[in-house]
Amino acid sequence: MTMAKIEIDIPETMIQYMVSDDLESANIRNAMVLYPYIKRGVISHGKAAELLGMHKLELIGLYSDMGIDYLDMTEEEFEEEMETVQNLQRASL
Repeated sequence: MTMAKIEIDIPETMIQYMVSDDLESANIRNAMVLYPYIKRGVISHGKAAELLGMHKLELIGLYSDMGIDYLDMTEEEFEEEMETVQNLQRASL
């Protein structure tokens, strides 16, 4: 993957957390840069993973390790989704 450098303004106290040479720290930092775009629905997890040069499941696992859930639904929303799936399954029989 071709890398590019950008310049951003951050508080000096953050520098120690932003500069790293190891791949894991760079992946976490870059994934967190993309997360707000996933959250707002601008890009998907799949697109973010593609941009980061990793598999979607790897990115989901990375977020999960940081306590960020892949499914961001209320219990009510989840129940509605399950009902829709069940209705579709019944309709296809």
